[in-house]
Amino acid sequence: MHSADPDLAAAVAAILTHHRHDATRLVQILREVMQQRGYLPPATLTQIASALHLSRAHVEGVAGFYAFFSCHSQGRFRVLFSDNITDQMCGSHELQRRMLDAFRIELGEVSRDGLVSVGRTSCTGLCDQGPALLVNGRAIARLTPARIGALSALIRGGQPVTEWPENLFTIDSHIRRRDRLLSTPLLPGEGIRAAISRGRDATLAEIKRSDLRGRGGAGFATATKWDACQKAPGPTRFVVCNADEGEPGTFKDRELLTHHAQQVIEGMSVAAFVIGAQRGLIYLRGEYPFLIEPLEAVLAARRAQGLLGRAVAGAPDFDFDIELHVGAGAYVCGEESALLESLEGKRGIPRNRPPYPVTHGYQGKPTVVNNVETLLAAAHIAKQGGAWFRSVGTSKSAGTKILSISGDVAHPGTYEFPFGVSMRHILEEAGARDVQAVQVGGPSGVLLASHELERKLAFEDVPSAGAFMVFDRSRDILSVVDNFTRFFAHESCGFCTPCRVGTTLNQQIMGRVVSGHGSRRDVKDLIRVSRLLKTASHCGLGTTASNPITDALAKFRPSFDRRLASMDVLPAFDLDEALAPAREVTARDDAAAHFSEPETTS
Repeated sequence: MHSADPDLAAAVAAILTHHRHDATRLVQILREVMQQRGYLPPATLTQIASALHLSRAHVEGVAGFYAFFSCHSQGRFRVLFSDNITDQMCGSHELQRRMLDAFRIELGEVSRDGLVSVGRTSCTGLCDQGPALLVNGRAIARLTPARIGALSALIRGGQPVTEWPENLFTIDSHIRRRDRLLSTPLLPGEGIRAAISRGRDATLAEIKRSDLRGRGGAGFATATKWDACQKAPGPTRFVVCNADEGEPGTFKDRELLTHHAQQVIEGMSVAAFVIGAQRGLIYLRGEYPFLIEPLEAVLAARRAQGLLGRAVAGAPDFDFDIELHVGAGAYVCGEESALLESLEGKRGIPRNRPPYPVTHGYQGKPTVVNNVETLLAAAHIAKQGGAWFRSVGTSKSAGTKILSISGDVAHPGTYEFPFGVSMRHILEEAGARDVQAVQVGGPSGVLLASHELERKLAFEDVPSAGAFMVFDRSRDILSVVDNFTRFFAHESCGFCTPCRVGTTLNQQIMGRVVSGHGSRRDVKDLIRVSRLLKTASHCGLGTTASNPITDALAKFRPSFDRRLASMDVLPAFDLDEALAPAREVTARDDAAAHFSEPETTS
């Protein structure tokens, strides 16, 4: 399409007006245009660039970065099957094949009549009720052959997705265990009124007394982050809720925002009061569009109750409001600086640090970024006090942790446990049997073998952002690791060479090993690439991308050795030799410019 479609141009103009021609809202604008047309025609990108006073290259670069955007037609119906390992374990590939055969297309193809395309997406956040897919951005869970047949018939009939039976889009709730946070009631306004009554410094002291650490995985002290932001120079500050839980196997934020959104927003308000912020932003995972309307309703209700807007909860010097932003399919945006880039309408490339967001965050202003669970906890601490929260857990890990448990368990769902419980206790409550391994914290976390199940859930032992994927002894661990390496290769933002190339090499090598065509040299190369990724990558995605490989090699090495086609023959590809042109161009031939052989041969 090289000329403007008048109807589409008018729709785009209305979208631009709605977003006040604000270039920082570019991702939101592109998302809404995608909803209108299903892709982003060249003329539309030019129109947007002109209206926002941005270069055409910038707009197209942003459009090309996010998985849910496309500059080419994907058909009237774009179907994306979740490619997470737990969906595969439930038969997603077989169901995907069934739909491809129904339309006589291959993966990634658009049917000749332009009706439909079928592809894959990394994870839909529905691991407790998979297999799942997205069709034109809307999630459908609990797939069966009968459901695939019904969906194929609806697509073939050309009926718009908005007119499909609502029961197809039902998302079940599976909160299986409630503890300190999920079982304690908190009425709207209780947390922020308690904070206002106590005062800013005293509320910060309670957060510090609670020993609350970030629940996103890094475990940074919440009070330290808030204090640094409060003391940063300048009058303008922001609070950002990171609800972009893109880690495969994680879905707890979906449940928290469905059933505890009031408390999460309360926590944002408490943070804003402490640091002196006037504006908050919720960055919602793009796979959760079904949460947009309910969240907007909660925000509107709180405004009507005087809990957002001018003079929050009657405090004359406290004005604070929140707006919702929606992601577009980029795992790396879970990293806080990449998330801020996305909020500003850019590609989600992690920033160099320092400076840190607490001093130079959203639009260069001091910003607190906390995840959903951390803010939920902060709201309760504001009401109940730090000692209440600190009374459970361990000496180094206060409070509770909310987990997403999926895979080979009888009762997948969301569980809240106090820190300090054993892996075995958690798995027994979820109904796990004959456990071979558990991936804790998603692919970037730690792979535990069955002999490690007495280890504790705690920052000082086994920390977790929330994901628990369980694999019994019927599962092929190498296939699990292969899935994770493909995930990281797909989700690498491509900014830095070690991650861009290293994740691809991991994918290729693991593919050879899993298919039975690998050799001992491939195992050595996996070790070497893993070391490079860990030491040279720009952000956490690259530094953790090889965790599944290194853990599997350490704990399941016989699985590799049994699959190798040769224990002696070397493949033709040599990593060190591949670097020769780069060494020549840079006039380097020192030891650091070479891949050295691992010291061990195991």
